[in-house]
This record gives sequence, structure tokens and C-alpha cells, in this order.
Amino acid sequence: MTLRSTAIALVSAALLLSSGCSILPESEPATLYRLPSSDIQPVTSDSMTTRQRLAVAAPQAGHLLSSNRILVYPEGNIVNVYEGARWQENASALLQSRLITGLQQSRLFASVGSDSLPSELLLLSELRHFQSDYATRPPTVKVQLDVQLVSTQNHASIATQSFTTSAQSISTDIPDVVDAFGAASDELTEQLVNWLANQQEATID
Repeated sequence: MTLRSTAIALVSAALLLSSGCSILPESEPATLYRLPSSDIQPVTSDSMTTRQRLAVAAPQAGHLLSSNRILVYPEGNIVNVYEGARWQENASALLQSRLITGLQQSRLFASVGSDSLPSELLLLSELRHFQSDYATRPPTVKVQLDVQLVSTQNHASIATQSFTTSAQSISTDIPDVVDAFGAASDELTEQLVNWLANQQEATID
């Protein structure tokens, strides 16, 4: 290539970039989904609500569950994600928000919030599963959360438990799968509320 042809190529490239054009294909924007939820009924009267405050930390999670990708097990030991779909935030943050809302609705504690707020009790957890699984068709969503209730006064562990829930989607369509994520998360929240209610004797002042 001569010096003249090289200069022409460089000028052409500069004009292409400055005009805002691109020879690369544009990726389709992903559809963002929130986690559907339903109301949790109070499990105690206001007079029985403990004076203690509960903080809920975001669950610890592995690499894929720490992102906003929607995880799917299509077959066997294959792990994949749904294309063109994302959670509005990472799975751990989604579930943390759902747990806080459900626990607030249960009226078990004087207040419930994130671990950035002062509290007497802290709920730590690890998110083990949060995916749809094509072992069934339509797929079944599985959620597993290992939790630990801790005193913030002396950092002592009060109780531990593992919760596993599932919900089958009504179809393979992503919005229906998202609804199944909501149903499984709601069931897990209810199980957690009932478990914490059983721990009240150990946590009430």
C-alpha cells in the first residue's frame, strides 16, 4: 500500500467514526425484570411485636448469582443465561429487598432494614440456588438460601437454617418464568418469617 492510499484509508476511518456510524452490529437492548411479589400476612399482633430491630444483609453468592443475568439450567450439567433478559439488579440484591419487604409486612420486629442501619439482630445468608431448571417442562424455578441469625451485641450465632423452595412456570416464556421466580421467592420468605417467629423466645429482650 502506498503512502497516499494509507492516508486515504486513515481519513476515511476518521470520517466514519466522527459521523457516529459503526460497522459493528448493534446489540439488542435487554428487557429488565423485577422480582414479582405478593403480600405477607402478619404472623403476630402489634402487641406481640418484639422491640428488637432486624437488619438483613444481602446474601452472599457465587459469580453468576452476583450479576443481573437470569440463570437457567437447560439440560444436564450445562449452565446458561437467558439472552435478552436481565434482572433490574443482581439476584442477591433482589432477594434481599424481597426478604426485607416480607419481614416488614410480618410485623415480627420493631423495624426491618438493610445491614447499613443499626439493629440488635442481623440476618446473614448465602444464596445457593436461584435458577430455572429444564429438568421439567415448562421449567421449574429453584431457590435455596442458607441463613444465620446473629446478635449484633456480641456477634454470637443464635440459629441457622436452610430453606429450599420451587415453583413451576406455566410456560417457557421468560415473563412466565419470572413469575415462577416470584412465587418461589414468596414461599421462601414465608418460610423464613415462620422460622423467625419460632426464634422469638430466644431473641425477645
